[in-house]
Amino acid sequence: MDIKTLQKLAGINEFKGYTPYAQENISHTGTEKARIMRKKKIQPGTNEWFKLWFSQPYLTGEKPYED
Repeated sequence: MDIKTLQKLAGINEFKGYTPYAQENISHTGTEKARIMRKKKIQPGTNEWFKLWFSQPYLTGEKPYED
């Protein structure tokens, strides 16, 4: 087995740079959730509050609130 085949099998490739991930700015997300809380009069500690703040819409597709 030659060195090129071994490197290919090991996943050792030429470095092509990092691929940046799309990230959310958490201050924008928190501000939006606070605005929704005020608009819908959601109180901290209620079921609606937990659903708003702890849902994972990008992972599960769940909608934390109705538009």
